[in-house]
Amino acid sequence: MLVALGLALAYPNLPDVSELADYRPKLPLRIYARDGTLLGEFGEERRIVVPFEDIPPVMINAVLAIEDARFFEHGGVDYRGLLRAALANLGEAKSQGASTITMQVARNVYLSSEKSYLRKLYEILLTFKLEHTLTKEQILEIYMNQIFLGQRSYGFAAAAQAYFGKPLKDLTVAEAALLAGLPKAPSAYNPYRNPKRARARQLYIIDRMLENGFITEAEAKAARAEPLRLRRGADDDGVRAEYIAEMVRQTIVARYGEHAYTAGLQVYTTVDANLQRAAWRALRNGVLAFEQRQFYRGPERFIDLPADPAAREAAIDEALAALPDNDTLLTAVVLSASPTKVVVARGDGGTIDITGAGLDPVRSGLHAKAPPQLKLRPGAVVRIVQTPQGWVLTQTPEVEAAFVAVDPRDGGIRALVGGFDFDRNKFNRVTQSQRQPGSSFKPFIYSAALEKGIMPATVVNDAPLFFPASVTGGKPWEPKNYDGQYDGPMTVRTALAKSKNMVSIQILRAIGTDYAQQWITRFGLDPAKHPPYLTMALGAGAVTPLEMAAGYAVFANGGHYLPPVLITRITDPKGRVLLQVPGQQTDEANRTLPERNAFVMSQLLNEITRSGTAARAQATLKRPDVYGKTGTTNDAQDAWFVGFHPTLSAAAWLGYDQPRNLGRRATGGALALPIWIDFMAQALRNEPVHELQPPAGVAFSGGDWVFEEYAGGNYVRRLGFEGDNSMPAAGEAAPGDERRSILDLFRN
Repeated sequence: MLVALGLALAYPNLPDVSELADYRPKLPLRIYARDGTLLGEFGEERRIVVPFEDIPPVMINAVLAIEDARFFEHGGVDYRGLLRAALANLGEAKSQGASTITMQVARNVYLSSEKSYLRKLYEILLTFKLEHTLTKEQILEIYMNQIFLGQRSYGFAAAAQAYFGKPLKDLTVAEAALLAGLPKAPSAYNPYRNPKRARARQLYIIDRMLENGFITEAEAKAARAEPLRLRRGADDDGVRAEYIAEMVRQTIVARYGEHAYTAGLQVYTTVDANLQRAAWRALRNGVLAFEQRQFYRGPERFIDLPADPAAREAAIDEALAALPDNDTLLTAVVLSASPTKVVVARGDGGTIDITGAGLDPVRSGLHAKAPPQLKLRPGAVVRIVQTPQGWVLTQTPEVEAAFVAVDPRDGGIRALVGGFDFDRNKFNRVTQSQRQPGSSFKPFIYSAALEKGIMPATVVNDAPLFFPASVTGGKPWEPKNYDGQYDGPMTVRTALAKSKNMVSIQILRAIGTDYAQQWITRFGLDPAKHPPYLTMALGAGAVTPLEMAAGYAVFANGGHYLPPVLITRITDPKGRVLLQVPGQQTDEANRTLPERNAFVMSQLLNEITRSGTAARAQATLKRPDVYGKTGTTNDAQDAWFVGFHPTLSAAAWLGYDQPRNLGRRATGGALALPIWIDFMAQALRNEPVHELQPPAGVAFSGGDWVFEEYAGGNYVRRLGFEGDNSMPAAGEAAPGDERRSILDLFRN
C-alpha cells in the first residue's frame, strides 16, 4: 500500500519525456570545405545524429548483444536481471547493475550518476514513462546517438569516425563489436589506451552476437581474425585545416555567441580540400628541409633506460606519450649511438637503424667532445623523419612559415596554412603576421611606373646610390643590391628579373613616393603601412601573406581587386540556409588596374620565373604559365615568394616569429619558392597551360611590350620619360628612340 502510494505521488513529478520524440541533442559547430569535406568542429560534444532507419543492423545487433538482448521483448525493465543485481548488491561492496537500454536513456538524459535506491526508483519510473510515450525504435535511436563513447564522441556515428575514420554504415562486425564494448566504461575499454582490454571485450561481444543469432559462425570467425585498424589521429584524411577552422570559429562566435557551439551550425567555406592537403604538405616539407640544414640544438629530453626489458619498454612508452608524434615528425628514444650509426626505438618492440646521410643534421651531437645537452646517447629523446632516401635524425623546427592560395576569379581562399604546428602556436601568420615583403613588393612599384611611361624596355642605370642626411632628414642611407654587384645600364625587364634594388629606387624617385603610395591601394594594400619614402621600393613596409596573395591576384585576373572570401554559407542542422554570401566575379565595378597594366606586369613577372631569381619555377614545373617574384628582407629575416597562375595566386613566407637572420644564402628563391613550387606541382597537375593574351592598348614593339593607346583614341608609343619628367599630351607622340633612357634623371 505504501509503495503504491509512493509511486502515485512520484510519477506526476517526473519530467516530461514527450520532447524526446523530437530528439535534439547538443550538436557541435562544423566547418566544411566547398566539396563537403569536414575541416573542423567545435563544441563540448562530438556528435553525428543518425536516424534509426540509417543505423546499420550490425551496429544495432552488437549493442543489443552486450547491453540488452531482449530489448524488443521486455517493457523497459528486465526483472530477472534486476533481481539478480539486487541480490548481488546486498552481499557485495561493489554494486552491480542490470540496466536495460531504456533505463540507460532515462539515466543519461534526465538523472545524475548517483548510485542510490531512490535514484534507481526514479530511473525505473522514468523507464516506464519512456516506454509508454516512445516507440522502441525512438528509444534505441536516442541511445545510439546519446551515449558517451570516449574520445569526446557521443553516439556511435561520431565514435565510428573517431576510432576508425569511417561512417557508421561502413563498419564491419569486428569494428561494431569494439564500439559496442565502450558504453560500459569508455576509458577502461578505450582501444588507444587499453588495447588488450578493448580486444578482450570485443571478442566477448562477438561471442554474444553469435550466441544470440545475430551473426553466423563464419562471420564470427572472420571478425575474430580481423586486425584492428584504428584511426591513428584526428586528421588521417589528410586535411589539416586548423588555422582555417579557427578563423571561421571566431567569425561565427562573434555573430551567434556561445550558442554556436551547441546549435549544430554548419559553415561552408571556399577551401578546396585537395589544395589544402597540398598546401599543408608543401609547407611542412619546406620547413623540415630548412631545419635539417640548421645547427643541431640537441635532444628534446633525456630519460633513464632500465636494464629490465619490461621496465625499459614502459619508460620508452611514457617518453613517447609525453612528446607525441607531429605528423611525419616522429618521436623516438636512442638506444645506442656512434658516429656511424644511431639505433632508436619507437615503442612498438622494434628498432630503427639510422646511418649515413641520415645522421648529417645531428653530426655535432655525435662528436666525441659534444657538450652534455647536445650529446646523442642512450636515453635521448629525439625526432626522426622518413624520407625517400631513408630515415633521418632531425629536430623540431624553430622557424615558422605561412602559405595561402586565393582564386583570382572570385577571391575565394582555396588553401591556408598559418604555421608549422597549430597545437604548438595558434598565431595565424597568414592573417596576423605583419612582415616586410622585401623585393616581392617591387611589382606594385613597377605597376605604378608603367602608368608614368616607364616601359619594360626602358633603360635605367644600375649603379651605387648614396643619400646624405640632408636628403633623408635623418641618417645617411647607402642602399645595396642583394648580391653587392652593379651591372650598369639595363632594361626594366632585366632589372626586375634580377631584383636590382638600385633600379627600383631610381624608378620610385622618378614616379614619386606619394604617387606610388596611393597606387598600391589598387591592390588592397593599406597605404599607412607603407610610408612614402624611397625605402618603399625595397619593401620596407608591412604586409600579411594574405594581402600579398590578394594583391598579386589583381595581376592574374586582368586588373580586378576582389577581397579574399572564406565563408560562403551557414546552415542549421537540417540544412536550412541562415546566411548565403553572394559570390564575387570580375567586372568593371571592381576594376582597379588598367588591363594593359596587369598584362605587361604579368609578362615581367613571367620573365622572373623563366630567367630571373625564380627561374626554378618554370624549370621544375615544366610550364610557361607561372608568374611571380621572390623577396628577401634586410638581414635575411624574411623569405618570400608570391606568384600566380591565372587560376591561383599564392604567397609563401618563411621566417622566425621573433625576427632574426635565417642564415647564409637564405633568400626567397632558396626557402619560400620551393614551398610554392611544391604546392603548384599538385594544384596545376590537371590544369592546361593558360598563357595570358594581350588586351587592347598594348603592342609588342622594339623587342618588348609597350602601351599603345595613351588617351582620347590617339596612339603613341611611350617607353620612357621626357627630360622634363612629364607625360606627353594626348595625341602627342613621344620623340626619340623607343628604348629611351632615364639615366639622366638620376645623376647625383
